[in-house]
Amino acid sequence: MFTGIDEVDWASMRHAYGSAEDVPALLWGLASADRAEREVALDGMYGAVHHQGDVYDSTLACLPFLFELVEREEVHDRDEVVELLVSIGGEDGSDGGAGAPALDLDRVAEPVRESYLMARTAVRAGAPAFARLAGDLDPGVRRAAPGALVRFLDEPARVLDLLRQRVAVERDDRVLVALTESLGLFARRHPGQARPAVTLLTGLSAPPYGPGQRLAALGQLTGCAPDLLPADLVDTVVGLLRDRSRERVPHRADEPERPATDTLVGRIRQLRPSDEEGSQLLRTLHGGLGDRVADRIALLEGQLTSPDPSDRCNAVWMSAGLLHGWRGDYRRPVELIGAQLAEGKGRLREAAMSVLSDLYDLAAPAADHLDALVGAHSDLWVRQWERGAPTLGDPLKALARSGDPRAVPVLAFVLSGPVVPDDLGNVVVHLGRAAVPLAPALRHRLATTALHSPEAYARATPLLSALAALRDARAVPEVLRVVLGVPEGVRSREVLVASAVRTLGAFGPAAQDAAPVLRSLLDSEWAVTAADALWSLQGDPDAVRPVLMRELANEQSRTRLAAADSLARLGQAARPALPELRRMARSAQPWERVAAACAVWRIGGGEAPGRIGGGGETSGPGGGDGSAGGGDAATAAAVLRAAWAEDPLTRRPIADCLAALGPAGAPLHDLVRAELASPRRHTASPGGWAGHGAFADERLLRVCREVLEGG
Repeated sequence: MFTGIDEVDWASMRHAYGSAEDVPALLWGLASADRAEREVALDGMYGAVHHQGDVYDSTLACLPFLFELVEREEVHDRDEVVELLVSIGGEDGSDGGAGAPALDLDRVAEPVRESYLMARTAVRAGAPAFARLAGDLDPGVRRAAPGALVRFLDEPARVLDLLRQRVAVERDDRVLVALTESLGLFARRHPGQARPAVTLLTGLSAPPYGPGQRLAALGQLTGCAPDLLPADLVDTVVGLLRDRSRERVPHRADEPERPATDTLVGRIRQLRPSDEEGSQLLRTLHGGLGDRVADRIALLEGQLTSPDPSDRCNAVWMSAGLLHGWRGDYRRPVELIGAQLAEGKGRLREAAMSVLSDLYDLAAPAADHLDALVGAHSDLWVRQWERGAPTLGDPLKALARSGDPRAVPVLAFVLSGPVVPDDLGNVVVHLGRAAVPLAPALRHRLATTALHSPEAYARATPLLSALAALRDARAVPEVLRVVLGVPEGVRSREVLVASAVRTLGAFGPAAQDAAPVLRSLLDSEWAVTAADALWSLQGDPDAVRPVLMRELANEQSRTRLAAADSLARLGQAARPALPELRRMARSAQPWERVAAACAVWRIGGGEAPGRIGGGGETSGPGGGDGSAGGGDAATAAAVLRAAWAEDPLTRRPIADCLAALGPAGAPLHDLVRAELASPRRHTASPGGWAGHGAFADERLLRVCREVLEGG
């Protein structure tokens, strides 16, 4: 085995951590008869040789030996090596139906693009091996081979014929599911030759095939032939899901458990759902249904009411993609996710806690369940980590972020303890006036924060955010201590002081005692932040306008954008800044264009001066004489309209601008109406990954509704 491996100059090659001289040992480890040794070797391949999907010269040199491994019947875990080859070839091996895109080489920097192309070419050259593996004696290999075959063998007719043959003779249920998924992938990749594949999928979606195969086929049809789906799709899927759960065998004797090794691969495997195949089947269905949000919600509710805890656990994790990617009425599914908290300690409860903690207001339907869990388990109030500072536990965090006042007494108890999680202040901001009783303890914590500590920023910033949200002007002395007391050299000093200055501005006129300090900062690196805060305290445009115009004119200033935002708040009092703002509205930077256009419109087109009294928005529209506003308004509207389409993340500041303009912002109200009518969250990426964007998106929708109500 591995003829010629010693003739390769591995020492001259590189991987993620330096010299590749250890790669031969990793390859031999993959061939080992010892499971733990194979696991460690696989971890090394993903951790160094193919680190985060990267391709090095050593990665390319490995490919002939990896292909040799997969064709050696005596080698164990060859399915893992097939998956590694798929990943090195630049394809998403997890693609089961929604169509996760392959690596976009056009977006890869030129110096590394050639390596990716060489890897893809090499794996395609070896693809005939995947055709042979499709009939391997090892069912794990037979499951991994069809997807690789479709992705890399550039002979569509041969691929389809092989898939058809394997479907006809295969008797292993899970291999049939893999073949079904590969047929769907084939249909999407070769639409001109998709009809025979779709015909096979249609047959696989009906009896006598088992529920797993039928679910897989329905999932694939959602992506390539939705017109062939049954009218009662959701009821059919939920019924098949129940049938599959009754028949499912958690673990088969012919497939031994993977070893529990202290490797990244091992830890990731432990985090996978106990029914990973079921999770993939339902992910495919959800992905294929796309914007059919009502059907997806109904399907999710069916999953969440399943008698099988594994089905419910899969549903909880799956809900995150739906909730954060699409808009809809989620009250019922969120309440059902909350109901899973009553389950004992385990994966299901952990999943529900994690998902709910990132839903903010959307978690409100689960508040009763969260409160019950928080009340019964004080050990869940604070989470201790092996490394790093403690944080609030997910149930308490979710309850507070949902705005439920029942979190306040528990937070007060945590605040009174010897160790307070750094993120506590960040959740207080979501409780509104209900959190006022926490203000004295928050002030005390801020007053006793060691400002010379490297952790000063992490400790103090959340407390400042909380006090700003509560508009607690009694905290002026404690906040001034931060402004004046952070020593030079402390990590993130500039950002921490800026946060404290903004907090003073949030207090508004009630913080008059801080005005002298703010004036002293007008020639410092915090000039714009201090000017903005001083405007909130005193509303004197003559005191702050020169500072803001100075920073606006400095194209190298990091606070130029903030200066434009602050000038917009001054309204007509900032008219001397209009020439520079008009120039800035033509900036090459989209966010600068947005800030400048908003300021031009608000200053020159229709808003009276106002100040943020206690942190609120300006006093409202009106007062523009119209003499210079018409052209400015039209130009600003054009800039903002273009930015709205170009970068969805600019929509929130644009919507804020329209809310401040009131009726004067009517030329862009069509954008707001279209946004409110769209089923897709503005934070969702084109590739389907939504991150945790529900919170930001719900805030945008709230502002959009305010725009139309005020216009």
